[in-house]
Amino acid sequence: MPTDSPAAVVPRALKLAAAVVAAEGLVLVVLGIAEAFTIQGSRLVLGLTTTVFFVLYGGGLAVVARGLSRASTWSRGPAVFAQLIQLLIAYSFWGGATLGVAIALAVAAAGVLVGVFRKESTEALADNPEKDHPPVL
Repeated sequence: MPTDSPAAVVPRALKLAAAVVAAEGLVLVVLGIAEAFTIQGSRLVLGLTTTVFFVLYGGGLAVVARGLSRASTWSRGPAVFAQLIQLLIAYSFWGGATLGVAIALAVAAAGVLVGVFRKESTEALADNPEKDHPPVL
């Protein structure tokens, strides 16, 4: 029984990538909220801007994850950009007591990139107007 729902055409790799991006967004929102509880008067502006940045960035990642889960073409660029930034952040944590954090960040970013760039994912995310609206003869 064929179905026309968008979820039926989204590849599994893209759904997994969306789930990882959603988890990254959730972690950032939680970190932002945790930061809000540690704000002190001596660093009020730094605490507020950090809180707002983490919450907005996490919310943005949640929106991107939703786009990926629906195979929305616009979501590919922001997802890739966020993961490249995350790889650089992972590199900055490399070594010492933060090695585990670096590995977790790098593995998550690499997993999302692989999921987004798999052939079936790129086909699902392709901007193909003819797919959405076949030519009228």
